[in-house]
This record gives sequence, structure tokens and C-alpha cells, in this order.
Amino acid sequence: MALHYGFYDYLCRSKQQLLKMKRQCLALMALLLTVAATAQKNHNLDVAKNLDIFNQVYKNLDLLYVDTLNPGEVIGTGIKAMLRSLDPYTEYYPESETKDLKMMLTGKYAGIGALIRYHQKLKRVVIDEPYEGMPAAVAGLKKGDIILSIDDSVMTQRNVSYVSSRLRGDAGTNFVVKILRPSTGKKMSFKLTRQAIKLPELPYYGLIDSTLVPNTLHKKIGYINLNQFTEGCAKDVRRAFIDLKKQGAEAMVFDLRGNGGGSEMEAVDIVNLWVDKGQTIVENRGKIAQATHSYKTRLEPVDTKMPLVVLVNGETASASEITSGALQDLDRAVVVGTRTYGKGLVQIPLDMPYNTNLKLTTSKYYIPSGRCIQAINYRRNGTGGYRERVPDSLTHVFHTAAGREVRDGGGITPDVEVKNDTLPNIAFYLSESGQDSTEVMFDWVVNYISRHPTIAEPRQFHLSDDDFADFKKQVAESGFTYDPVSEKQLQELVKTAKIEGYYDQAREAFELLESKLRHDVATDIDKHEDLLRQMLELEIIAAYYYQAGAIEAGLKYDNQLKEAIRLLHTPEEYQKLLTPQPKL
Repeated sequence: MALHYGFYDYLCRSKQQLLKMKRQCLALMALLLTVAATAQKNHNLDVAKNLDIFNQVYKNLDLLYVDTLNPGEVIGTGIKAMLRSLDPYTEYYPESETKDLKMMLTGKYAGIGALIRYHQKLKRVVIDEPYEGMPAAVAGLKKGDIILSIDDSVMTQRNVSYVSSRLRGDAGTNFVVKILRPSTGKKMSFKLTRQAIKLPELPYYGLIDSTLVPNTLHKKIGYINLNQFTEGCAKDVRRAFIDLKKQGAEAMVFDLRGNGGGSEMEAVDIVNLWVDKGQTIVENRGKIAQATHSYKTRLEPVDTKMPLVVLVNGETASASEITSGALQDLDRAVVVGTRTYGKGLVQIPLDMPYNTNLKLTTSKYYIPSGRCIQAINYRRNGTGGYRERVPDSLTHVFHTAAGREVRDGGGITPDVEVKNDTLPNIAFYLSESGQDSTEVMFDWVVNYISRHPTIAEPRQFHLSDDDFADFKKQVAESGFTYDPVSEKQLQELVKTAKIEGYYDQAREAFELLESKLRHDVATDIDKHEDLLRQMLELEIIAAYYYQAGAIEAGLKYDNQLKEAIRLLHTPEEYQKLLTPQPKL
């Protein structure tokens, strides 16, 4: 019995200890809840206090400031300044800009369907590229046409933004545009009807020319180029993929280079083409429950076996990274190119009072391996926001479905890195990006188009030697010049050497180096003839065969695509890239 009572006594003491621990836990929980409630109360108080301060500041400005304020401008500036302390994707859209947000989300707007640009030499806005089948192209507007007026409004002293706003409007409305065609010197008028324009998210797909990579098997390889994730693009990619399969495609290249993303759900549906139904593709995690979602594939796939390569680069972002990253994490595709942008944040549009809108970052997204590939932390301090790029040393290892190592932070790292060819300075300055004041390349292309009613098919078209010689002559006569970076850096080095007193003793070396670096335009054109020919040819082809033709023609110069083709013709190497390798 002593043992029995002793055991009973032990149980009582244990029970008392448990009750004591329970009371302590409840007290701790109550304390934590009190702290949390106090913190929330303090936060709410701070919000109310600062909103009251903001309200009082504006009231006094409006009442006492020496000039009359424009409420929309002043408060809009204040809102945008507030958002600048956050991430760059959280943006406020006043009523006048909500159409821009809608176009970004849907890819649709009402207008004439043409790119326009500012001509540096003429100081005028000109037509750059009409879209196939759109009002501008159907009416007969051409590359190089100078926009003189829209209805009764003169456009000759206006910038691109102003002219663009006048070309756009409500679908179905008519207007008259007057242009000057440089090749003929004639003024022409066109009556155009604005229509709903949807930018071509899938500008080109087709079977790749098997001769692009010598000494490979004659395997039929399909190619799909997607440049944005707008509403409905997944259906277009599905149709293109099925069509290529019908044409006999045995492998596929999916090109997401330069694709800045868009709809997250479209990305999930595109991945669904190549992976089974029910797979988790992306998970959003936010501060509140409503911002947390998990997206799974919901349809039967089209093909889960066909070898697939995804092309990416530094401009591959957002939904493009979800697509390429998910296919990498699920070991369904080999990713080729350069590291992607690294945007792991999700935004939603919120309707605000008086037809304004707020595009708001609500969560981060995580792809199947569990990683978030956000490359930059947007933090706040006492003076506002600042950016902090995640260093490679602080990224974490995750694993694909098959066990391959992948990392978070810094975008999607390709399985096979193939860097783009660097653009020489002369090519940059001759292109539109270089804002050449002579506009010699643009004008030469416009003149070539005026002299040639038709050209060969995109894959067969090439400039003749006489054509390129004429271009070189036009460059020389235009007075085109540019400043090589190496010369500028040498000049800075000379200044520093003089300040520090080393120049005189190294004068001969500096002068010799200067003579070696001194550029000659004609020599530089000859040195980079192949690239300049490519640039001219693609500009010309786009004028006849639009964006699809330029993409098709550009494939033969594409080193990243050639590596993708080589991999798809080498099954053993392709499969090895998708298989975990033992650590040495």
C-alpha cells in the first residue's frame, strides 16, 4: 500500500505541476496577446496621427500658399513620393493614366496599331513599325512617314507621348492623319478608324531550319516565341504547340527572352502544357490570408515527354520566371541563356475612388522547389527606401523534383549559360538606341524600302555587297561620328596622371596608346560588317514581313538558339542535365 500511496502522491504532484505549467502558458499567451494588441493599437494610432498630419498640411497649403494649388497634381505627387519608399512595382494611377494600366494588364488598347518614334535629325515624330493587319498597315502607312497633323491639330512640334495620345482613343472613332513621305516628298492624307489593338504576345512560331547547326541530326524542332503574358496567351501557346506537333515537331524551344511577364494564371496554364494535372506550380505568400494562394495545373497536359528547352535572359521576369523556374524545378525542361531578372513579387490592381487605381505588391511567389527568386530586397529606413541586392553567398540551396540543386535569390540561373554577343559601340550609336543625330541607318533603310517593292522571303533575304557599300558611303557622307568608351577612359586616365604628376614620364606610352585607340568610322564599319548587315536586314525584313518575319530571319544569327538546337540533337547530354550528379 505504501507503494500505491507513494505513486498516488507522485501523480498528484505531477498533476499540480501540469496545472501550474498550464497556468503559466495561459499567462504567457495572455501577455503576448496583450503585447500584440498594444502594438496593433499603437500602429493604428500612428496611422491615424500621420493621416491627420498629412490632411492638416495640405489644408494649410491650400489655404495659405502664395499660389493656387492643383489638388490632383499636388496630392498625386505626394502619393507617388510615398510609394517610392516601397518597391518600384507598387504604383498609383490617377484617372488620366488608368488606361495605361489596363493596357499593361490586357495588352489591349484602341488606336491604329503602329510604333512611332522621334526622328533626331528631322525633329519630327515618324512611323517606325506598323503592326500586321492593323489600321495603320491596312491604310498604307509606312516606315519613315512623318506625321504632320491629326485632324486639325498640328503635330510637327510635338513629342512622341503627345502624338501617341492623339492617335489613341475610343474604338470606332475616325480621324484623318496627314503625313509626309520622305522618299517621294509628297504629302498624303489617310482616314483611319481606331480599333481595339491587342499587341501580338505570340509574334512567331514555326519549325526551325535544321541547317542552323551543322553536323546535327535532321530532327524536327519547333520554336515558339512569347513576348508577354497577357489574357488568353496560354490558349495561343497551346494552339501553336499542337500545330507544331501536327507538323512533326519532335522537340521544342520555348523562347522567353525579353518577356517581362504579366498574368500569373497564364503562366500556370502554359506550364500545364508539359506537366501533369494537379501539380503545384506557384504559391503566393502575403501578410494577410487573402494574399496567400496556391496555383495548380488544372487541365490534362498536351505532352509530358517531348524534349523542351526554355530560352531566358536578363529581361526574362515575373510570370516568365514562374514558367521557366517551374519547368526547371519539375525537371521538365533545360533552361538555356543567362540569369533572369529576379522578380519574385506579386501585384494586384485595386480600384480606388474617383476612377483611380493602385497596383499593389501583396505577396512573394514561390515555385515548386519552394524557392523565391526575388533578387532585390526593398527595405525602408529613416530617409525612405533603398535597394539591397541579394548576394550569391547568401542564397540558399533547394532541390528540383529529381534532386538537382537550385538556388533562391537572383533570378533563375540557367542549366546551360550562353552569353549574348556584345554590341560594339558603333552598332549601338548607329541604332535607334544610340539616338544618332544623323539618323543615317534609319534613313538608309527607309530609302531602301522605297526602291524595292518586294524582297525575298525572310530566311532567304540578304543585302548585296553593293547595298552595303552604299550604306557605308551614306554613313561617311552623313558626318556620323561617335565617342568610343576606350578613348574617353584614356582621357580620364591622362587627367589623373597629370594631377598625380606621372604624365610627363609616361608621355610616350600615353601617346602610343592614344594612336592605337583612335577610331576611324570606315575601319570600324568594315570590322563589324557582319553585325551591321544583320541589323540592316532585320530592319528591312520587318517593314515587309512585320515582327514575325524579323524574328524568323534573326534565328540564323542566334547563338543561344543554336546551343538549344545542339542540346536537343544530343539526347544523352540533354538527359544528363536533368539528372542529379554525384558530388565529387
